[in-house]
Amino acid sequence: MATRILVASYTTSVQTLIFDPLTSTLTTHSAVQVGHHPSWIEFYPSDHSLVFACVETTEGKIVALKYDDSGNGSVVAESPSGGADPCHLAATKDELFVANYSSGSLSVIPIASHHPYLLQGCVVTPLHGSGPNLERQTSPHAHQVLLSDGELLVADLGADRVCRFSQRDGAWILQGQVQYAPGSGPRHTAVYDGALYTLNELDSTLSKHRFPTLPTAPSLIAVKSTMLNPPALPRDMLAAELLIPPPNSTFSVLYAYVSNRNNPSPDGDTIAIFSIAGDDLELVAEISTGLKHLRGMVFGGPEDKWLVAGGAEGGGVKIFERIDGGKGLKLLAEDSSVEAPTGFLWV
Repeated sequence: MATRILVASYTTSVQTLIFDPLTSTLTTHSAVQVGHHPSWIEFYPSDHSLVFACVETTEGKIVALKYDDSGNGSVVAESPSGGADPCHLAATKDELFVANYSSGSLSVIPIASHHPYLLQGCVVTPLHGSGPNLERQTSPHAHQVLLSDGELLVADLGADRVCRFSQRDGAWILQGQVQYAPGSGPRHTAVYDGALYTLNELDSTLSKHRFPTLPTAPSLIAVKSTMLNPPALPRDMLAAELLIPPPNSTFSVLYAYVSNRNNPSPDGDTIAIFSIAGDDLELVAEISTGLKHLRGMVFGGPEDKWLVAGGAEGGGVKIFERIDGGKGLKLLAEDSSVEAPTGFLWV
């Protein structure tokens, strides 16, 4: 019944943890050295023994890792990311999409399921624009790449927009954009049932748009704070991750889960739970995690009943179980020794 979890980090390695739900234990299994700050990891779609990691440096790099049946991995390929500080990845069977944060660009790298894994022919598309926040928005900052219904969405924190790309004659072309409030800083998005949800890092809000297919423009439904009692702007509490697990037989009500970093409370950072059915966008619960600088979190296990989360500046990694139909979380297991976790994959 034990499950492996891969951990991206602000260290030099991608770690493997073992979660045993029968004993509620979480332990370190192994680590693969890949380079400075492998902050995001992504499976090859049809082979979860093949994993891509972005190495978040000025001369950005992508690394391919291959895992054996026992959970031990090794680096099998590497390639330039096409930009500076790659921070997010998405993959199809033929292409790896890279959000290069500091250079504000999208890279598309040809990939394969077999050696050499990372192929020649990287195409880089620079983004353009800026925002009013002079500390964070003097240039574009690609923060996420998301494939949805034939579109490629790129959240641009630096220019307060989500870019909409679609494929034409084998190339990904910018076809439109979703604009957000000046200084909001879109970080991550999710699409569900015709709606676009956007987590805005700089003002810690969650936005919801009706999201028809191109070329029709989206329309704003609601914007809500990610905290029940937010401090005044400017604030150091910053929204980080957005997850919307699809409903299932155990968790039939639709909720969105948002992480908030840098909570000054001794109880640590929080996970906000939103009711989002229909046109609704209501913050219904805030869960204290005991983590410091909560970044990545991912649902896994049977019917997505477990949530793994980590504190990049303290608290290690924790596993929570969804309760109350998904409107609550309870702690199941933790490993405080894991250093600077930033992202996860359930194997």
